[in-house]
Amino acid sequence: YMVFIQSILKSIQKISQVMASKYTVVFVLGGPGAGKGTQCSKIVDEFGYVHLSAGDLLRTERSSPGSQYGELIEGHIVAGTIVPVEITCSLLERAMQDSGKQNFLIDGFPRNQNNLEGWNKQMGEKANLKFVLFFNCPLEVCTQRCMDRGAAGSGRSDDNMESLKKRFDTYMNATMPIIDHYEKLNLVKKIQADKTSDEIFSEVKKLFQ
Repeated sequence: YMVFIQSILKSIQKISQVMASKYTVVFVLGGPGAGKGTQCSKIVDEFGYVHLSAGDLLRTERSSPGSQYGELIEGHIVAGTIVPVEITCSLLERAMQDSGKQNFLIDGFPRNQNNLEGWNKQMGEKANLKFVLFFNCPLEVCTQRCMDRGAAGSGRSDDNMESLKKRFDTYMNATMPIIDHYEKLNLVKKIQADKTSDEIFSEVKKLFQ
């Protein structure tokens, strides 16, 4: 019985340690097809971060039976517009808690001013931003990669020319100002992303070592 009580106390202690220490976060930004997902999985393998893709979390939530946000998310994804930040932050925070880990790559977020303000309000106290990893990639390279991905059966409803155009517009008009904002705070690490994934990763590795 005492052993049982001790193990419960230990668990509580562990949980309060995790709660007391802030999450460490790296935001990963770049245009559609810039290679964010590919590089994130390499960082996970090499450095043990947890990769959270805002887009993937939204897509999963959208297809979960009985999800309270499903229909709303679907409408935004099809239109190429941005889902309300409160939903995205809630999904991110839930995933961070569920993982039981401390170090996170948050991929494809914050995408606009509203995302940035929402994150600061909801998560600013709970997370410490290490830096913003920015994959800078020419538009034509990004487009080709997304089209190839769609042709290879990515199963993503937005890997087509019409959705891509909307996504690029959103990226240029809404996300680039966020990158500029973090640049002024000296928090942006910029990687030229029109090379092979191994060449890109050798640059990325230096930032995490």
